[in-house]
Amino acid sequence: MSFFVYIIYHVLFVVTVSAFSSISAQIRYSVPEEMKKGSLIGNIAHDLGLDVKRMRAGRARIVSGESAEYTELKTDKGTLVVNERIDREQLCAEITPCSFTLEIILDNPVELHHVTVEILDVNDHSPTFPKEEIYLEISESATPGARFLLGSADDPDVGLNALQNYILSQSDNFALKQLSRPDGVKYAEMVLQKPLDREQNPYISLTLTAVDGGNPQRSGNVKIAVVVLDVNDNAPVFNQSVYRATVYENAHKGTYITTVNASDADSGSNGQVTYSFANLKGNVAEIFHLDESTGVITLSGVLDYEKAKKYEIGIEAKDQGGLGGSAKVIVDLIDINDNLPTISVMSFSSPVAEDATLGTTIAILSVKDLDSGENGLVSCAINPPTPFRLQSSLRNYYTIVTDAALDREHVPEYNITVTATDSGSPPLFSKKHLSLKVSDVNDNPPRFLKGSYAARVIENNSPGLSIFRLSAHDADSNQNARISYLLEETNVAGSPVSSYVSVNADSGVVYAVRSFDYEQMKNVQVCVKAQDGGSPPLSTNVTVDIIIQDQNDNAPQVLYPVQTGGSVVAEIVPRSADVGYLVTKVVAVDVDSGQNAWLSYKLQKATDRALFEVGPQNGEIRTVRQVTDKDAVKQKLTVVVEDNGQPSRSAVVNINVAVADSFPEVVSEFSDFTLSKEYNDNLTFYLVLALAAVSFLFITTVVVIISVKIYRWRQSRIFYQSSLPVIPYYPPGYADTGVTGTLPHMYNYDVCMTTNSRKSDCKYSTLGGQSVLVVDPSFSDTLQRAMKENNLLEDPDSPDLVRECLKLSICCLIFTDIQVIFKLVWRQ
Repeated sequence: MSFFVYIIYHVLFVVTVSAFSSISAQIRYSVPEEMKKGSLIGNIAHDLGLDVKRMRAGRARIVSGESAEYTELKTDKGTLVVNERIDREQLCAEITPCSFTLEIILDNPVELHHVTVEILDVNDHSPTFPKEEIYLEISESATPGARFLLGSADDPDVGLNALQNYILSQSDNFALKQLSRPDGVKYAEMVLQKPLDREQNPYISLTLTAVDGGNPQRSGNVKIAVVVLDVNDNAPVFNQSVYRATVYENAHKGTYITTVNASDADSGSNGQVTYSFANLKGNVAEIFHLDESTGVITLSGVLDYEKAKKYEIGIEAKDQGGLGGSAKVIVDLIDINDNLPTISVMSFSSPVAEDATLGTTIAILSVKDLDSGENGLVSCAINPPTPFRLQSSLRNYYTIVTDAALDREHVPEYNITVTATDSGSPPLFSKKHLSLKVSDVNDNPPRFLKGSYAARVIENNSPGLSIFRLSAHDADSNQNARISYLLEETNVAGSPVSSYVSVNADSGVVYAVRSFDYEQMKNVQVCVKAQDGGSPPLSTNVTVDIIIQDQNDNAPQVLYPVQTGGSVVAEIVPRSADVGYLVTKVVAVDVDSGQNAWLSYKLQKATDRALFEVGPQNGEIRTVRQVTDKDAVKQKLTVVVEDNGQPSRSAVVNINVAVADSFPEVVSEFSDFTLSKEYNDNLTFYLVLALAAVSFLFITTVVVIISVKIYRWRQSRIFYQSSLPVIPYYPPGYADTGVTGTLPHMYNYDVCMTTNSRKSDCKYSTLGGQSVLVVDPSFSDTLQRAMKENNLLEDPDSPDLVRECLKLSICCLIFTDIQVIFKLVWRQ
């Protein structure tokens, strides 16, 4: 073990600079065989003068070499270690010194270093004999000094660890003599020292020991059985000690190699010679065949110049008496061009960015041919032409670099074929296919098919409704083609556009945030940005015009006649009215548009359907026939106003028509209308307070109005007494101009109050034509009192009566409010 430790810690190395490149070096190490995995071979970084960081940055690695699998490069420490057990005998057999080479390459810039590792022999094999027992028949007539060939032991080790000498067990008749063949192999002969006496000792048993020079020493034994015979005192002798032959490596089985010849001076059976292989190593016995009688050597196996360039074969010739001689046959192989060039990819960068600069290294290739001479000279080319080219700065190494600009959107992938051709005759070639992908760079913005889009949505949509789907395309890929849709913040009708619509960032679907109303907004114009996921991102804007379509969601609204809650509005038709007399006109509008706003009128109900008709387009109510005395005074008409939507909507208006010539007749007919009374059974104390407050405000208002009346009365008295011209005053009125036909007569409206605050006051008009009457349900009591009050107010000579009337009205109102409050409290 001390020897091993000494070898490991005393590694020899020599660094020489190669002649063909300034970035190439050669190192030599020596290590013993049988080292454990991970054992240190040498510090590559230190011996090459490299920094460990440089080795890591340059991706230092073992790229090729004979038996390179036995080593491993530790880039983190810059050391070369044993990767698996190294057996010198298996690696080199008897060749010494035993070594193998490997190549270490670094990138950016490319550096190539050759490393030779010499394997030192360790005494791990004992000498062995080809047979367990040597059988010798020796004639008793053999004279002292006769030699008997014992053969040789085989020890795969070399140097001091190889076979050193032989030891023969103690014998009175024989002594051991050690000899060497021309190839240096030691063999033993047994020399007769004392004549044999077959009658005294016909059988002799000896032991031959072969020892090597290792430490500790190893040995092997073979038994020798000597049978004493008679008369054989000449050994076979070869006519030459070394035989040479040449053969092509592609020679077929049975090819003649050479013939060995040995002669024996004895006669008879003692002169018959037999031939055999001696001390064979490896698979020589499987490759060559020796005829033991004739000595002819032929080819029985397959030759390979790249595995072995020559064979050295030991030959023995023996006679029947056991005497023999030895010779050596050397067979040299002739190389032929039978190996294709091999292309190895040392480094391959895929994918490559489409914006890679010219001259970017794509791959590093190593090209070799196991043949020799011209057969091993290789040239490379790229076929067919691509945006790449080959360049070589080191022997048998090529780099593929970019030679033109790349565009992934045009060509996303390249199939590069490298052809290596040797210089043999005929030449052999091989191809290497590389599939290079081009990685994307964000150089294309998203694109819409149109510069603007129009979408339609029906009003009254539900919030969250999908309106439109935008779709943009990006010619890039992966994250660079991942499109997000963003809504540009603008204002629509004074509000942010995001309060109207939203956009799904992933799908591009435009959603309605709120329900649209066509009557308030006809369209919404938004700007959507499509942005990719590149860095930096690219974007494109597009305008989306959302057109809101009308829906028949509004019913017609009746503007005239006005429908009151408790009062009865009556149109007066004199009995002398002719056919086609215009009673009134129903005026209605529809805020919808288009056909949803087309209105039609029809008479749904009537007290006498034969008396009136409604214009389907203009809503005019006219008499169909002459009014007679038999017609009822009170006529009630129901008119339906309907739009043209789908489904259609409608409104109903009720019209009361009084067919009479005198006012009392109208009053008597409409006196049976009663005012509906609705009381809330859940009034609280707060309601009582509210009613009192309202009453107070009403009284205050009445006082102010009466005060204004008195003031105006006094001013009028001053005008009457003065000599200034009097300008008559007419109350405002509404006259039919003949254009719309809505209000055919003059109307004048005044206000009168009753003593009962719970009832609607008498609201009647002093009409020029007396064609419209507004009647209180309790008209029977109110009419005469109202006429008297009206006369009193119009009489300029009765201010005291006005004051008295005002006092009386206020008292009545207060009394009525007290009654209402008392009743509400009593109900609670």
